[in-house]
Amino acid sequence: MKKTFLTAEWRKLIMVNYAVDAQVLQKYLPPHTQLDLWNSTCYVSLIGFMFLNTRIKGIKIPFHTEFEEVNLRFYVKYLEEGVYKRGVGFIKEIVPKQAITWVANTLYKEHYVTMPMQHSWVLREDTLAIEYRWKQRDWYSLAVSAQSTPLPIAPGSEEEFITEHYWGFTRRDNHTTSAYEVAHPRWEIYPVQEYHLSVDFKALYGPDFDFLNTATHRSVFLAEGSEILIKEGGVLRHQKSRRKSTCIRLQAVFHK
Repeated sequence: MKKTFLTAEWRKLIMVNYAVDAQVLQKYLPPHTQLDLWNSTCYVSLIGFMFLNTRIKGIKIPFHTEFEEVNLRFYVKYLEEGVYKRGVGFIKEIVPKQAITWVANTLYKEHYVTMPMQHSWVLREDTLAIEYRWKQRDWYSLAVSAQSTPLPIAPGSEEEFITEHYWGFTRRDNHTTSAYEVAHPRWEIYPVQEYHLSVDFKALYGPDFDFLNTATHRSVFLAEGSEILIKEGGVLRHQKSRRKSTCIRLQAVFHK
C-alpha cells in the first residue's frame, strides 16, 4: 500500500471552467496519458483555494501550514489494465511560499511559481464572499459571492466531472510521467450568485492561453472541499516485456 506523503484541507475552491480546443493542450499532455473529455468537450479550469492544516508525512512545517494556491489545470486519464485513472495536469500552480515552489519543481518536476498572494473569506448567514488575489506585475483576483447552504453534486453532472479526478500527472521528460493519487470524499458546492475575474491569461500562462482573455466561461463553481490525502506516487514509462514488445506500466517508484 502506498504511503501518505501529504495531508491537508483544501477549502473554498473557486472553479472557473472554459471549453477549449483540444489541440491547444496537446504539447502539455503528460506522456502516456490522454485528454479526458466531458460530453465531447475539452476543459481547462482556473482554480483558487486554501491549503489548511498542511502536514508532510505527519509533520507540520512552521509557516507552511496555511497558504493560498491558484492553478490552471486540464483533465487527463491513463488506461491501466482496462481501467481509466482519471486525473489532472497543470499548466502552472501559483503559491506564496518559495520553499514549496523549490521542493515541488526540484524534486517532482512540477510547474510552481511563487507570487505574493492574499485571500478574503466573508462568511455570512445567507451568503459567502470568497476572493483570492495574487500579484505578478499587477494584482489579479478571482472572487465569487454564493449562497451559504451547500448542495450535493449531482451524478453525471459537469460539477462531478470537474471535481471527481483523483490523480495528478506531471511530465518529467518526453517519455516519463509522475503519477500520484489524491484521496478525498465527494464534495458539496455552493450555488454561485456573482462572479468576478481580473487576470491576464497571456501574461500568466503564455500566448497559447491568450484566447481565454476574451473567452466566455462555461461554468463557475464554489466547492467546500474537504480533508485530502496525497499518496506517494510512481512513474509512467515504457518497459520491455519478456517478448520484447513495448508496453507502458505504472511503476511503484516512490519519492523519498
